[in-house]
Amino acid sequence: MNERTLVSFDWAAKSLLRRKANYVILEGFLTTLLGKDIKIKTIKDCESDKETEEQKYNRVDIIAEEENGTLTIIEIQFTPEIDYFHRMLFGSSKAITDYLNKGMPYSMVRKVYSINIVYFDLGVGKDYIYHGTTNFKGLHYDDELKLSPSQKEEFAKIDIKDIYPEFYLLKVDRFNNDVKDKLDEWMYLFKNSVIEPDFKAPGLTEASEVLEYCSLSPEERKRYDEYVDIRRSNESTVYTAKLEGKEEGRIEGLEKGRIEGSVNAQRKIAKEMKNYEFAIPKIAKITGLSEEEIGKL
Repeated sequence: MNERTLVSFDWAAKSLLRRKANYVILEGFLTTLLGKDIKIKTIKDCESDKETEEQKYNRVDIIAEEENGTLTIIEIQFTPEIDYFHRMLFGSSKAITDYLNKGMPYSMVRKVYSINIVYFDLGVGKDYIYHGTTNFKGLHYDDELKLSPSQKEEFAKIDIKDIYPEFYLLKVDRFNNDVKDKLDEWMYLFKNSVIEPDFKAPGLTEASEVLEYCSLSPEERKRYDEYVDIRRSNESTVYTAKLEGKEEGRIEGLEKGRIEGSVNAQRKIAKEMKNYEFAIPKIAKITGLSEEEIGKL
């Protein structure tokens, strides 16, 4: 498998993996991540109608509906967004409201998994995979609030966290290519577009075939090549902006230092003139400092 040239997972998620015959690949990834058997019923875009040209090449945004009704949002993001945590919250909330028809009881709210594969450092932490759930802790007894037996039976849930959205954050750039388990095998694919021969995670065998560049149709190859070129251009633009920002900051710092140095020099002259009892208006005219500032020297 490592001799094959594979297309990037993000591009595949935009097109190839949304075909019903290829659901097994995303099912394999979700099974590995969530630790339970996943069967997908449908896959669709979350906000394809609102995508800008830039977002089309820097963001993947899809939602998978499982056969049991659970919703899984999968987002792949390349360009940094300082408010990305808020985007995760908005996406999960929107999925809940979009799938709750008018008149439905709250008990029909879908379970939502928000899975975010990002290629930039988000937040501060040592790990490269994070998982967040909702729990309620007592302020006085430090106990955890639980569902009652009747609620467990009615909602078919074990814990309160099973009702609320769960969030997964996979920080690809922080992954060091040290593969220790099956989830790391998927991380390796996300980062390198490579599947090693000894990888055994569910879905990877199928992915090695579907993602193979040579297996694409001429039209798909063209679209993929264009996608890669445009994404590289976008990444180059971001990189250039960072460099220009650093250079502007350096020049601004030098200019600020020059101005501050000039002001300090004028203050020194003003002090000397005050020592020789020059009139303050005359000192102000010569140095350019205000009479008030000279009076404080």
